[in-house]
Amino acid sequence: MLILLPPSEGKAEAGSGRRLDLDRLSLPELNPRREEVLSALVALGAGPPETALTALGLGAGQHGEVRRNARLRQAATAPAGRIYTGVLYEALDLAGLPATAQRAAGRQVLVSSGLWGAVRLTDRIPPYRCPIGARLPGVGALPALWRQDLGAALTAAAGRGPVLDLRSGAYAAAWTPRGELAERTLTVRVLHEREVDGVPVRSVVSHFNKATKGRLVRDLLLAGARPRSVAALVTTLRDLKYQVCEQATAPGRPRQVDVIVSEL
Repeated sequence: MLILLPPSEGKAEAGSGRRLDLDRLSLPELNPRREEVLSALVALGAGPPETALTALGLGAGQHGEVRRNARLRQAATAPAGRIYTGVLYEALDLAGLPATAQRAAGRQVLVSSGLWGAVRLTDRIPPYRCPIGARLPGVGALPALWRQDLGAALTAAAGRGPVLDLRSGAYAAAWTPRGELAERTLTVRVLHEREVDGVPVRSVVSHFNKATKGRLVRDLLLAGARPRSVAALVTTLRDLKYQVCEQATAPGRPRQVDVIVSEL
């Protein structure tokens, strides 16, 4: 099973190990594109701060993020599982997993990225800021750029097993599985159910969505889940006590489920 996660906007302040080496990253076929985006991001960070803030969609108080990008080639690195620190990754609590579950996470999880395309949790990267919505000079829209390379790389990474796609919409735009692989892919929407005037009402909650997805991946890793199909994956989620509602999907498109939660 391949699990696709979004990155977090929140990241560790600094790495603690060797400098970045693209040749040591997983999915080496992405390295030419990584080098292209990295060079543009470093150059942007070394230029006028206001230009970089606009290109990256950052606020006026985030000049430190720009300066950090300018030093990415010299910065210390850490495993991506420690670099990403947002709500989803706090709920996943990679460091708190048993060693066997951590090893499974290293094999099964890929994190989407505007800068790297996709990385494994064990890949050593420096802290950076490059949202998928950034428009880097000379590079343009990142989803369109990565769409040229991610298809082959992620299809190969998926192998013959199911894909659990937990990416947000912006990152999903960089690669959409098609055909037979799409039918082996499961996307998840998290809905909060509450009672309003005696009537159950379901709604999307962004923060809770991320936390639930982190817990869901953690539970799958703790259970040592190895489903061989989407149907088996849905059964596994139900066995783990998640309330799962399947949605109708067209042939050749990823299957969709809603995970219903009642507590925030």
